[in-house]
Amino acid sequence: MRASTKPAQSFAGLWNTSFGFFGIQLAFALQNANVSRIFQSLGSSVDNLAFLWIAGPVTGLIVQPLIGHWSDRTWGRFGRRRPYFVAGALLAGLALLGLPNAGMLFAAAVFLWLLDASLNVAMEPFRAFVGDMTPPDQRAQGFALQTWFIGAGAVLGSLAPVIFNALGIPNTAPEGVVPPSVRYSFYLGAFAIIAAVAWTAFSVREYSPQELAAFGDEPAGAEANQPLVYPARGVLWIAGGAALLALVFALALDKQLYVLGGGLVAFGLVQATVRAFRSTGALAHIVSDLAQMPQQMKQLALVQFFTWIALFILWIYTTPVVTRTVFHATDTTGAAYNAGADWVGVMFAFYNGVAALAAFALPMLARRIGNALTHMVCLMAGAAAFLLLFVIRDQTLLLVPMALVGLAWASILGMPYVILTRVLPPHKFGIYIGVFNFFIVIPQLMVATVMGGVMRSFFPQAPEFTMLIGAGVMAFAALAMLRLHEGPAKA
Repeated sequence: MRASTKPAQSFAGLWNTSFGFFGIQLAFALQNANVSRIFQSLGSSVDNLAFLWIAGPVTGLIVQPLIGHWSDRTWGRFGRRRPYFVAGALLAGLALLGLPNAGMLFAAAVFLWLLDASLNVAMEPFRAFVGDMTPPDQRAQGFALQTWFIGAGAVLGSLAPVIFNALGIPNTAPEGVVPPSVRYSFYLGAFAIIAAVAWTAFSVREYSPQELAAFGDEPAGAEANQPLVYPARGVLWIAGGAALLALVFALALDKQLYVLGGGLVAFGLVQATVRAFRSTGALAHIVSDLAQMPQQMKQLALVQFFTWIALFILWIYTTPVVTRTVFHATDTTGAAYNAGADWVGVMFAFYNGVAALAAFALPMLARRIGNALTHMVCLMAGAAAFLLLFVIRDQTLLLVPMALVGLAWASILGMPYVILTRVLPPHKFGIYIGVFNFFIVIPQLMVATVMGGVMRSFFPQAPEFTMLIGAGVMAFAALAMLRLHEGPAKA
């Protein structure tokens, strides 16, 4: 029997399907623009900032693929993806209330861990949700609208401290205290993520397993007859991690590298254990799917890896770079530093605003030159932005590289997922998008464990050199797109 065609969504349907991302990205923008500021306000030095971001990515390596695997298989009265992004939104709301009131670095790092993990629990099922609810030829439009909501939420999230300060709420505070304008912004974020996700959860009805099967999407459990693959490389990962740990110990390298080495050992142990016991649980499916990634996904994974190294450098180090080189401030309690930190919020809002506008232009460009070439051009614009951030010393001119970052960001949020959903089996959207997030999380982990040591060793008083590193890795990501060949769309 020939499968029926999944119906195209109306504009209202696409709107409701993606609206939750407005709140998720508002919260994500608050995190990106203000967490380094909070850590510095609580006494962290610049070269320790990256390490304090580390709990989130470590958790993400575990949470994201598991959530993807389980959401592919969840069918109940509340739907398939909805239970996960609602739970993630509620937990993120709690973290947003706690983070600016933590009072000390350790507590702030714990709340950042909860926030980062919760945002990923909410975000990744949303990516698969768009694939579930749209036919293949409408997914570019669906991801474009999602990108618009991401940009709009990020603009408000990035500008919130500036807006509250303009309303008379102070943006300075004594040492060890987060400014009131930042605290009020996080309260706004808690309300926004819960309300926006609730809107999507209550306004969209997910397709049932029977409906998806009629559309040609294989339902949960369709992979039951597919044999699991047990990779034999676990011992190699263990050996590589152990060698790194021994090298760090023998040469007295930066202790943060122990985290990276330990992660390699842990990944190898999971593979070796699954293979030894011929497991059939969630971890076995994740390891098997990782080994059987489509070729285009492997090519795109390399691009993502280097892209997100650059992005995490941007988010972690823009505040210390701008406050030091443009506002000439190092005292985190002073007016100059906080004015610079507020301006970083404006810069981030500006690039997200550009991304929101570019989101609707990129599908038109992609129809002319292809998704892969469109993404490459946008990533090269991002590389140019990092070079400009390295040399510009004028406050207003900093918006020029932010416009280029916005173009790259619009493509990063949409094009990889348009390409992926063309080649992935529909019944595995969740797990593969979760696995794809490895190549977002691992770069964050690398930046967190390596960049602090790089700064201390090579440019302890010049954080602007991190922007040169960002330019190099973003350019490499753009060139790696030349290897990618798009496949035919999956129905």
